Amino acid sequence: MLALDRITATKTAKLAQDCHKIFSLSQNVRDAIANTSREEFVPAGFKHNAYKLDALPMGSSQWISSPLTVAKMTHYLEAKKDDRVLEIGCGSGYQAAVLSHIFRGVFTIERIEPLILEAKQRFRKLGISNIHTKLDDGQNGWAQYAPYDRILFSATAKEIPSKIFEQLCDGGILVAPMQVGLKQVITRFKKVGNSLQKEELEACDFVPILNGIQK
Repeated sequence: MLALDRITATKTAKLAQDCHKIFSLSQNVRDAIANTSREEFVPAGFKHNAYKLDALPMGSSQWISSPLTVAKMTHYLEAKKDDRVLEIGCGSGYQAAVLSHIFRGVFTIERIEPLILEAKQRFRKLGISNIHTKLDDGQNGWAQYAPYDRILFSATAKEIPSKIFEQLCDGGILVAPMQVGLKQVITRFKKVGNSLQKEELEACDFVPILNGIQK
């Protein structure tokens, strides 16, 4: 992974601190935000806004989540020295890049082909070698490399498919924005044997999960 230049490192360090002031983050998440250049993941016209705590529009009618949301979602995974994480909804790739500092292997799925191709280019440019990408309907998961220590949804689900829970290891954690009536709630599931412990964390606003692949 390529080291950040001094100017970028100063910006990302401030971004991590800005997030931490609002929401108390674990040290590994603060470090991951501080070591990820967000401006590499936003459209050229929005580079000047890359280090503000705002969601930004990108191609294919999608959004790159605010850095604070990415930091929170990463924090909620409660990653210690976990091995592998599955992300459903790669988007710009920023969330996966943050995860790559914490997990040995990041497996990220995106249903919109132009987005996954652009994300792969960014990962190559930044020298990130532990992110694996796949074009697919994320609701299928990625059984080939299962089970995963952690699973993260970066889009809102009405329900989690059973095949996704099957790909989560015993003791693993899944974090997802869930549609609850008219609102969305970040929800954390812990898999204990054949049962799931569910915890609602906070209100949120993500794009919905859609079916199929978009070329």
